[in-house]
Order: sequence, then structure tokens, then C-alpha cells
Amino acid sequence: MDISELIRLSLKDSRPPRDFSPKRVLGDLPPDMLPRKPWKSAAVLVPLVMRRPEPTILLTERTQGLLDHAGQVSFPGGSHEDRDADVVQTALRETEEETGLNHRLVEPVGYLDGYLTISGYAVTPVVGLVHTGFELKPDPLEVAEVFEVPLVFLRDPANRQVRQRRVGERELGYYLFEYRHHSIWGATAAMLVNFLQKLERAEAA
Repeated sequence: MDISELIRLSLKDSRPPRDFSPKRVLGDLPPDMLPRKPWKSAAVLVPLVMRRPEPTILLTERTQGLLDHAGQVSFPGGSHEDRDADVVQTALRETEEETGLNHRLVEPVGYLDGYLTISGYAVTPVVGLVHTGFELKPDPLEVAEVFEVPLVFLRDPANRQVRQRRVGERELGYYLFEYRHHSIWGATAAMLVNFLQKLERAEAA
């Protein structure tokens, strides 16, 4: 099966998450440790660049001067605004603002599980196929670097690490991918694993 067909198949029945109860979505912390607050709506784009012979996933490294997640690797995206018709428009608008990737070159094909962050965001990951031949103009205030990771690298179980970190009195596990000089962990790694698991299930079906 062609990889683009596999991606579409894996997301065929996906819908934007409606219930952001901590028990129903992924999170930075276990449900009992997530802060109780009104969640702010946000969306990120999971951009699959359709290169041959294997797609890549486009990621950003945030600048050191940002208040939230400075210096970390993330998907492009951000907060929902009133002018956005839906989460897809939020993801595409924020991606274009951050990286310069023209939204017309992105074909949205589905959604991953929702994600609650310790900073109070309810994030909807939107998966999009990106046509090649694009030009990027990263916003220097938000993005220090834009880079691509081969999907074949991410799909190799040997590259999917599980680490531990201490939060309060508890040791919590998290996923980590180390690609070149980049450490991909936290929400971004969890979303990647969610996507990879969907691919694996579709491939095995």
C-alpha cells in the first residue's frame, strides 16, 4: 500500500475531539495531576511533507525568548481565534504565520487524539499532507529553526525511547526521539506516537 493511502486509511474515521475530559485525551500529566481550569482551545498542524520515497514530518524549534516552551521542538500551531471557522483553520493560519508555509499547499486528512497541556491548552492535532515545492519564511520571533524528520526514522521502534522524569513525588514516563541535534519529547512526542500507533493499526488491519 502506498504510504499516502496508509495515512488516509489510518485517519479515515477521525473527528475533532469534542470531549476534553482528562480521562479521554492524552496529556502532559496523568488525569489526576492535570490542573483544573477552563481549557483554552488550540490546534497544531502535523505536517507530512510528501517527499519520495518516504514522507517527512516538519517540525519547528521555538526561540529561547518565548514565555511557553522556549527552545523546545513542537508542531506549528497556536490558540484558536474568533476569526477562525474551525480547528483546521486555526492550525493552518498559525502554521502560515509561524513558518510561512502557504495553507493552499496543505491537504488536511484527519485528526489525532486531543491533548491537554499543563499550561491549560486543549490542543487538537490536525494531520495534513504537504505538497513539495514550498518556500518557508519562519517568524524569527517565534521560530529558531524549521526542520524535517523522515517518517521512516520515527517508525523505527529503536528510535522511540521512554524516559522518566520526577514531578512532585512521582516518576512519570515520557516519549523521546533524538534526531540529529534535536530532542523531541513532551506533547510533540506523545502526538507523534499517537499518529504512529494509528499507522501501525491500519497497516496490520
